[in-house]
Amino acid sequence: MSQEIYDPEPEATRRDAGAAESSRASRGWWDRNADAYQSDHGAFLGDDRFVWGPEGLDEAEAALLGPAEALKGRRVLEIGAGAAQCSRWLAARGARPVALDLSHRQLQHALRIGGDVPLVEADAGRLPFRDGTFDLACSAYGAVPFVADPVQVFREVHRVLRPGARWVFSVTHPVRWAFPDEPGPEGLSVAASYFDRVPYVEQDERGDAVYVEHHRTLGDRVRDVVAGGFRLLDLVEPEWPAWNDQEWGGWSPLRGNLIPGTAIFVCERDRRTW
Repeated sequence: MSQEIYDPEPEATRRDAGAAESSRASRGWWDRNADAYQSDHGAFLGDDRFVWGPEGLDEAEAALLGPAEALKGRRVLEIGAGAAQCSRWLAARGARPVALDLSHRQLQHALRIGGDVPLVEADAGRLPFRDGTFDLACSAYGAVPFVADPVQVFREVHRVLRPGARWVFSVTHPVRWAFPDEPGPEGLSVAASYFDRVPYVEQDERGDAVYVEHHRTLGDRVRDVVAGGFRLLDLVEPEWPAWNDQEWGGWSPLRGNLIPGTAIFVCERDRRTW
């Protein structure tokens, strides 16, 4: 849920961007733009709400992590936690969450809001936890769309989860890659190849990436999940609800009623070790 651009006039292009460059760009972008992001979207996200995407699908309704009553005492890792809104929701239901984010400034907003959730500043591709530490892992638009090697992230998540644990993450629906990122009618015409996997990059005057987003087709995402050691249990494509009249970047009621905007992958860890 981070496709709005707050940086002043970077050059948009399509080019390769490796793991180190993508990570550096994401950390810098979020550190620079966290204040504006929380100001723009904090009311929608709430301080302790678990929402999976701009459509407004709540975990309280969807129960993709399992029944709410079963969360009590569960150790949960939230990846790309931002200001830790989802982790606070989990903590209120008796879970024991840890909120991890790459951005120091985003975690400062988590401190500003408050609560007792442990906060960890780290890269999703190098999780600083022992094997089998967590009972669940989740990510609402965090990390996955912005990493060059999603399989590495999934294998790290696999490593820190106990066997049979659930990993649930949401990303921009892959079909949206083919459409302009506009909320109005201009965002309803195909403008690019769905199969073009060259990353979208915004770069400064020196050619250094300041924002990177990586596209994977729906099939790519499924194969990445399997390669990471998980079994896909469900793929949820939330419909746009009648109550939601807000625009969020390229997400809008107009587009949401016609094409999917979010894909949520519900996965289960297998029993392999790497």
